[in-house]
Amino acid sequence: MMTKKEQRLRRARQTRVRIAQQEVPRLSVHRSNLHVYASVISDDGSRVLASASTAEKAVREQLGGADKGGNTAAAAIVGKRIAEKAKAAGIDKVAFDRSGFAFHGRVKALAEAAREAGLKF
Repeated sequence: MMTKKEQRLRRARQTRVRIAQQEVPRLSVHRSNLHVYASVISDDGSRVLASASTAEKAVREQLGGADKGGNTAAAAIVGKRIAEKAKAAGIDKVAFDRSGFAFHGRVKALAEAAREAGLKF
């Protein structure tokens, strides 16, 4: 019997194999109960090119407290920030890596905000 986390990581592995074949940077998303994290990782997986999360000071101030990072509004802010940071680093095309999480709620909100801010995936 696999735990919930093992199941999620198994799904994530399959996605990452497909993303690696595309040879574009990947926008990796992680969500915990309190926060949402997003990173743009180089196509060879060696370094993080841009990152944003609800744990950042600027984002926490925008949300009005440290405990407001676990909702879709917060995820949308992170999506917008990661798109801005990626564009500043000269990246406009990425592959979306949902890390085995279902594409709805916070993960979807982050993806849509990143798309609206001009990131293509």
